[in-house]
Formats: sequence, structure tokens, C-alpha cells
Amino acid sequence: QVQLVESGGGLVQAGGSLRLSCAASGRTFNLMSMGWFRQAPGKERELVAAIIWSGRATYYAESTQGRFTISKDNAKNTVYLQMNSLKPEDTAIYYCASSSAVGGTKETQFEYWGQGTLVTVSE
Repeated sequence: QVQLVESGGGLVQAGGSLRLSCAASGRTFNLMSMGWFRQAPGKERELVAAIIWSGRATYYAESTQGRFTISKDNAKNTVYLQMNSLKPEDTAIYYCASSSAVGGTKETQFEYWGQGTLVTVSE
């Protein structure tokens, strides 16, 4: 079992920044690949960023490339999502998830999920 707890969501104005954190426990974190997903009202959940277990490779959705940065601190069992230049369309519930697959980007490849943290970007 893996427990994931997100934090750092909130209300921010367009153009602002937020950093989300996801603390993991229950398994060997340094062997897990991690992803950040989001789900906006009325839309399907989508992957915004992912990082492989070693932290040496990352993936970004086209909509977040250049604005979001995912990082993984194996010493702290935590994965981060730094979000800059936020836009109203980034408003969503953000979820972190863990995967035993290397380089997985499909939702079905992520076995454990956090409860989500709400990010609201105002005009």
C-alpha cells in the first residue's frame, strides 16, 4: 500500500505561482515513478506532468510545458509540482499518483492516488 497526501493548493491570481507537494509513505518511494494529474469541472482527468523513479526523466503535457516543473526528492519522500504563469484554465483538482512502471503516462499505469488538492486561478 502507498499513501499519498497532497498539499499546497489554493486561490491565486492569473500569472501567479503555486507549489504543490505530495508526501508519500508505505513503500520504497525511490522506486516509484510519480505523476500529477488534474481534473477540471466537467472534464476528464488529464496528466500534466510525470517523473520517473530516478528523477532523471520527466514528461509534461503540452499545455503545461514551460510553465510547470515536476521534481522528486527521494530523501523526503516527496514529489513537487511548481506551477508558474498560472492561467484560469489551470483551475482544477490536482492529484498525485504513483506508478511502478517506468515512463508511464497513462492513467491506468498509476496504482495509487492522493485525495487531491484544489487549485483555483482567478482572472
